[in-house]
Amino acid sequence: MPTRTARLAALGVLTLAASPALAHTGAGAAASFMDGFLHPLGGLDHVLAMVAVGLWAGVSGGRAVWSYPLAFLSFMVVGGLFGIADVGLPAVEIGIALSVVVLGAALAFGLKLPAAAGAALVAAFAVFHGHAHGAEMAAGADAAGYAVGFVAATALLHGIGIGLSPRAVSRLPLMATRAAGGAMALAGIGLLVL
Repeated sequence: MPTRTARLAALGVLTLAASPALAHTGAGAAASFMDGFLHPLGGLDHVLAMVAVGLWAGVSGGRAVWSYPLAFLSFMVVGGLFGIADVGLPAVEIGIALSVVVLGAALAFGLKLPAAAGAALVAAFAVFHGHAHGAEMAAGADAAGYAVGFVAATALLHGIGIGLSPRAVSRLPLMATRAAGGAMALAGIGLLVL
């Protein structure tokens, strides 16, 4: 019981500490490992999407438990490199908000996909998240340290999601995960209209 309570408390703290969707302008003072680590934790859009990836992976089980987070992390780095290099990517904020809607809906409706298809879906959204992270890095900053920071925070959020899944928390009913997914999807819709 203490483990479940600790996991739920950690998720609650991260959710409350995150601000609503951040405007990712590509101009900021992000320059270090800690800046990179804090960036995904600073916006509700990122927190919800990354926890949703972990939850969906945990609910799906099997290869999805490692392939969804690995695909997200890998393609987030690709998107981050695009952002750092100032390569334009249209509709980054919309892509991020849609990731919350789609991943939340996947949880809410119990979407089952082959592991490769689910990994491809999360990878597509990861490019948008990575681009936002990379575009926030200050010119002349420690790109490697910053990237390691945002990858570490993202992996942590995925791990929290996996840890909160009904497979990991045996007393947590699947309906709670579906309800959380529905709430995430509604939050994503809210992010789209703001």
